[in-house]
Amino acid sequence: MTNLACATQNLAVAYRAEPVLYTVDFQVPDGAVMGIVGPNGAGKSTLIKAMLGLVKPLTGSVEFFGQPVAKMRQRVGYMPQSTSVDWDFPTTVIDVVTMGTYGSLGLFRRPRAKHRALAYDALEQTGMAELARRQIGELSGGQRQRVFLARALVQQPDLYFLDEPFQGIDARSQQSMVEVLRALQASGKTIVIVHHDLATLADYCDHVTLLNRRIVAHGAVEDVFTRDNIRTTYDVTDDSAAFLESIR
Repeated sequence: MTNLACATQNLAVAYRAEPVLYTVDFQVPDGAVMGIVGPNGAGKSTLIKAMLGLVKPLTGSVEFFGQPVAKMRQRVGYMPQSTSVDWDFPTTVIDVVTMGTYGSLGLFRRPRAKHRALAYDALEQTGMAELARRQIGELSGGQRQRVFLARALVQQPDLYFLDEPFQGIDARSQQSMVEVLRALQASGKTIVIVHHDLATLADYCDHVTLLNRRIVAHGAVEDVFTRDNIRTTYDVTDDSAAFLESIR
């Protein structure tokens, strides 16, 4: 049996009285790059947040590396959507990335030189070291995403959750981030990406989950990323042939 980096069983989520996810069984093989795709409102970000304990599920269980999330937090990194951040907050790039070390510091302890060094190393990996002293409000969209990726890297987790990492960024930033993700996978890390561009999914991911409040299909890209499954996930009609032709 394939070792699993994470798995849910019977996971269900509702906001107020509105169901968002229905009985989701979700597994990510250790060492995979898993893309989560689906239409707007499908519950993609909610699935990640529920797994990380940021949203309370109605039902279900979550495990990371075969253990409850409470025991595995140090092995899990998270890159939220950039729209969830107050970019006007007066702080520098290096300070934002250093925040990624706080989970390992313990209560009331301040970052030391070694934590600062880890932050600079993460910025080097994402091509952002030259902007370490820049205010975050001065960054472009692509630069902000690379800083957020560096903050996840500095945690040195074994499993990464990235929520729309390529949304609205320039080609240079996207290529830089893809190179980092490929290096992470080559070193044995597992990556879960909420992704919106179906045309590039097969280039970035080896596994895929098609989600529309429920799991439509789940597995290796070559097995489940098919036109029929995409049509079902997005409720595509025969009149939308151009949409399907753009994917492969």
